[in-house]
Amino acid sequence: MNEQIQPGDINAAGHLTIGGCDAVDLAHEYGTPLVVYDTDQIKDQIQRFKQVFENDQVDYEISYASKAFANTAMYQLLAQAGIGADVVSAGEMHVALQAGMPAERLSFHGNNKSYQELVMAVENKVGTIVLDNFHEIDLLADILQQHQAKAQVMLRITPGISAHTHEFIQTGQVDSKFGFDLASGQADEALQRVLANPAMDLLGMHAHIGSQIFELTGFEAAAEKLVDLAADWQQRFDFTSRVINVGGGFGIRYTEVDHPLHPEDFVDAIVKTIQKTTAEKGLPMPAVWIEPGRSIVGPAGYNLYTVGSRKDVPGIESYLAVDGGMGDNIRPALYEADYEAVLANDPRAEITERVRLAGKYCESGDILIQDLPVPATKPGDVVAVLDTGAYGYSMASNYNLNLKPAVVFAAKGQAQVVTRRQTLADLTSLDNNLQ
Repeated sequence: MNEQIQPGDINAAGHLTIGGCDAVDLAHEYGTPLVVYDTDQIKDQIQRFKQVFENDQVDYEISYASKAFANTAMYQLLAQAGIGADVVSAGEMHVALQAGMPAERLSFHGNNKSYQELVMAVENKVGTIVLDNFHEIDLLADILQQHQAKAQVMLRITPGISAHTHEFIQTGQVDSKFGFDLASGQADEALQRVLANPAMDLLGMHAHIGSQIFELTGFEAAAEKLVDLAADWQQRFDFTSRVINVGGGFGIRYTEVDHPLHPEDFVDAIVKTIQKTTAEKGLPMPAVWIEPGRSIVGPAGYNLYTVGSRKDVPGIESYLAVDGGMGDNIRPALYEADYEAVLANDPRAEITERVRLAGKYCESGDILIQDLPVPATKPGDVVAVLDTGAYGYSMASNYNLNLKPAVVFAAKGQAQVVTRRQTLADLTSLDNNLQ
């Protein structure tokens, strides 16, 4: 049995359970492909993050990275848990606000925020705007003047640190589309421009070095570099940073080869590094902000599929096809992400072979898992792919005009559809007939 599945995750029928709900029953009731979240897991991880800050006795803000997964119910869960969220588009901002997320708990990110998006943020009094480039500083200055408004801002810094992760999800290195570079003097110039504008209240600095990171060294180095910058800015510009935002990117386990720290252990090490470094430099301890996404929702998510066809290539490979694939989880095709899966009908069944778990999309690269150990299977069986809660549904598409799946929240044996499955009518709802 997969080591991630505990005895308590299997019910009397021998089926996998998610949030106390029978996974096979969920698949039959709501259809597949189906995305299911165990919301108690989400709440527990948020509480563990909070506890680190409370134990270390520092001011803090936990800002959930919406890009990992967002819908109305998710923002409502975050608000109930007492944390904020970062948004990177008018869409995320709109859904968060419509869900009742307090605007002051939102931070607005992005490397190319539009004029309209910045107006939306100012008009809705979004808590913090993270400035990413000089164009944005000028745009925001004009908007604040037009609206006779003020805004809290932060500067995104490119610290020149390359995280040990896939090159597509590294964001802190010098050659990055994000943020103000330190070595070239861009960050100093940005600071002076913002300080010269009384409509902008500069809280401090932000850096994000990448995603799915397993090693502490990158985070500790980034934290030290930001404190060094804070000390330099205080000495040269008489600016005291009230906030140091170290972003997110805390790695999670996907397969047996992954051995990450607990996400909260990353945060504890970051906080202690900032405490130590600020004390050495005689700086006041700033508030520490983090932006976890994957580490909050990744392990809590499951994708359920129904087994369909099979192709056996003698002496080479067997393909076991399911009714979803790259349209609901692009990560394996996009950057060779690995997952584990179990047969939801019987997670304890004896493994008898290894197959490629193939999707139904018209691409040879639509393989969800390249080498999956499975028991004997038959059409109609339900396969549960584990740890799919981050960047699966949020990057879902209608490729081949397949329908996006429903999303279900499950907890304590109760399930609720929080995003309905698309219908065929939805596929033409935005179309116009040819004239």
